[in-house]
Amino acid sequence: MRSRSVLTGLTMAAALAAGLAPVPAQAHGHHGGDRHCPQLSTKLPWHGDNRAKLQRTIDERGTCSPHWRGGKHRPVAAFDWDNTIVKNDSTDATIAWALKHDKILRPKSWAATSKWLTPAADRALTEACGTDVPVGHPLPTSTNEACADEILQVRGEAETMSGEKAFAGSWNHRRTVPEYAWVPQLFAGHTVAELRSYARAARDEALAAPIGSKQRVGTHTVPGYSRYYAQQKDLVSTLQKAGFDVYIVSAGSEPVTEEWSRGVGIDRKHTIAIRSVVEHGRITPYTVGCGGTGITMGEDIPYIEGKRCAVNERIFGIDGPRAWQRQDWRHRIAIGGGDADTDVTFVGDATGTHLVLNRNKPEIMCRGYDDADGRWAVNPMFIEPLPRKTDPYPCASEGFTEPDGSHGPVRRNDGSVIPDQQDTAYGARA
Repeated sequence: MRSRSVLTGLTMAAALAAGLAPVPAQAHGHHGGDRHCPQLSTKLPWHGDNRAKLQRTIDERGTCSPHWRGGKHRPVAAFDWDNTIVKNDSTDATIAWALKHDKILRPKSWAATSKWLTPAADRALTEACGTDVPVGHPLPTSTNEACADEILQVRGEAETMSGEKAFAGSWNHRRTVPEYAWVPQLFAGHTVAELRSYARAARDEALAAPIGSKQRVGTHTVPGYSRYYAQQKDLVSTLQKAGFDVYIVSAGSEPVTEEWSRGVGIDRKHTIAIRSVVEHGRITPYTVGCGGTGITMGEDIPYIEGKRCAVNERIFGIDGPRAWQRQDWRHRIAIGGGDADTDVTFVGDATGTHLVLNRNKPEIMCRGYDDADGRWAVNPMFIEPLPRKTDPYPCASEGFTEPDGSHGPVRRNDGSVIPDQQDTAYGARA
């Protein structure tokens, strides 16, 4: 059997969340006389009482709590990355940059890049990208629009340019999605350092572009800019000052996410994403599983239940199948934040505040608006927020994605069904 090394170590030092019962927030944000209690900026606008909800948890669990213990008992906050901490998708920005600069290497077989890639997608990619370029050499995607288009369409829409399904077969829809798993597989053959450099170049370009700008890749028009949300940078900084361990948990490629997360003061050790297996210094199509699944072709990634597993395993040191399960209060994050259904499970596991940025994703919005424990905080996106969704979220009928991909009602922890919810945290219609 081939030996495989991983992008980073398979184990991380456990960081235990504070395991003490919450206490009331301190008056004026201070406790203990002259001790300074980190405060969220009042100059940055939040929706409703969301700032107060977050500040309450910071005061309850952080250095200003009378029960503060620190050390290995530091509280943990974990956030999704794309469209939660940063506006627009950093992985997509990196792919767009790579396509414009001929950085995708021709695989020996497109079918070998994903276990779920359909024959139709294999044919479409092979025909569009050709076979003239030697295997392992860069495809001329900056000039070959057809090749760039097929790659973007498979990644973004899980279909070919002619509308045929790009992925088929069986997978657990609460542990992976093939088009997400395909991203690091798309960069197979590169070194980790090369992929990091592409991510940095894409980041710098996107941050310099005007808000609202678009770019053309192939014949696709895709977002051309990105911004770190000022409110989220302030939240991360305040949490760190208050003694929290702050992590990113993303369904993107780990080297890409690590490069971007540096911009809000989060290091590689605290950045969790899809880990590719590296052989002979090169990224392979294989990924590191979670909860005892070992090396896979993307069967489980940090996606819905996979994010919970990643948090439990890589932050709290819980190994094996138990990592897929909801943990006791002491082994759960204090604050969780996300914007999509891929984040709903780990955000729901938070014991202090569940922060949701509204991108109209049904399950997480159903849970956010239902606010079963009174600690959900739903906020419009800070830049270009979506207008109000006029139809209610179908929580009682089809808001939940089952492992087999079917849909059913969203249920609370006690098994009761969440009724349909109206959209109430939204931006002004343009």
